[in-house]
Amino acid sequence: MVNFNFFTFVLAVTVVQGAPVSKRIAQVIVDSTAKWEKACLAAGGAQQCNPVSVTAFTTLLAAAGPCEQQDSADAMIDLAKTLNSDADMIKFAQIFAQQPRNTPTSLSVPYCGTAPKNAELNGLFQCQFAGADPTTFVGGLKVGDTGTIPFGLNAALDPAGSCKANPTGPIADGTQLSDLTQDPGVSGSSNNNGSGAAAGSSPSSGAGAASSATTSAASAAPSSSTGNTNSGSSSSFTLQNGLDAQKLNAQFASLTQTSSCQEGDTACINDGFAQCVGGAFVIASCGSGLTCAALPLVNKAGTSLTCTTVTDATSRIEATGATGGLTGDGSTNFAGDASSTTAASAAAVVSPSSGGDFKTQNGQDAQKLNAQFAGLTADSSCQDGENACVDGAFAQCVGGQFTTTQCNGGLKCFALPLVNSAGTSITCTTDADAQARVAASGASGGITG
Repeated sequence: MVNFNFFTFVLAVTVVQGAPVSKRIAQVIVDSTAKWEKACLAAGGAQQCNPVSVTAFTTLLAAAGPCEQQDSADAMIDLAKTLNSDADMIKFAQIFAQQPRNTPTSLSVPYCGTAPKNAELNGLFQCQFAGADPTTFVGGLKVGDTGTIPFGLNAALDPAGSCKANPTGPIADGTQLSDLTQDPGVSGSSNNNGSGAAAGSSPSSGAGAASSATTSAASAAPSSSTGNTNSGSSSSFTLQNGLDAQKLNAQFASLTQTSSCQEGDTACINDGFAQCVGGAFVIASCGSGLTCAALPLVNKAGTSLTCTTVTDATSRIEATGATGGLTGDGSTNFAGDASSTTAASAAAVVSPSSGGDFKTQNGQDAQKLNAQFAGLTADSSCQDGENACVDGAFAQCVGGQFTTTQCNGGLKCFALPLVNSAGTSITCTTDADAQARVAASGASGGITG
């Protein structure tokens, strides 16, 4: 049985794996890149800003690999350098690189063990939250083990949990560094027990193993087959992402609801998103006209699972350069090749009349759905198979009642317009991303119109 724990999934289903050792320390991850994104828009980055911002703040989730945060900070600086090396963008990217990451069990989070791509990030590493145990790191690592000492240093941090932007120690749980300081701490001073990476250090394409303690199926580190390639060299992973997505879709075609699985596995079965709960797959229908598929990520190595149309999934895979359709063998059948539900649903794909200009209609349809969702509660009447957003969570009607799945890490559930075909989809994302996608369709009036 293939283990699907490393998949990224937009619905961000939380998986509880036994009693926690201690409390989970989290934050509103969207806030970590808000100032950078504002600076990016002011510098003229336009539509380039939000995708980089969203990719970056998801690296603060507990399931991300130890170098994904640094890779995203590199991508933020890469974009800044195309915009006249905007000083504010670089400054906030440097601060972001030092923002503490979520910890699922109140343990310190391991440091990246490779040099950054951009010299502006040399010697920078994340602070820890004050509630994290300074003597034990995620995965049971003890101080002195690999990953417990930042790259370029030769001794444990003193004070523990500190970083260049906050050299006095860790910061309060849930706090954003960008709210505490505007100084990334890189101007002429060196703190702690060593200097940063040498300017001549060459970056490594590998990012190290992902943290072994994960509590979410969302934004997990990519599989070892795709690795963690720096965002600046997209050609090295784009095609591989497409091939990996095809391989997963081919594997999904052989799965059924009774297939064996391990707690936290995610897959596509019978056109729906499936998660292993209590040793058995629980399937959430995608809604009329949509099907679950593995898709290639765009900005970094890896794949994600999402509900979309066959046409959209095929076009995204083809855009990577991979040939052979959804599964690599020319087939358009996947996810068990089962017929999708035909039940009417508030969250079903709206299929307006075909034509050249469906993008604006898609945006307006998404606005209409979001307006309808705003009036729903967990007690609202529904028909089995309906999907919706209820109080910011993804909701599916089971037995005549909505069952909700909370979005992870500050994300909310929205209806969004499809890009390559007529219709809408439901996903967990940020308010800013939802606003931008609706606006990009040409629809005015924001998320609800």
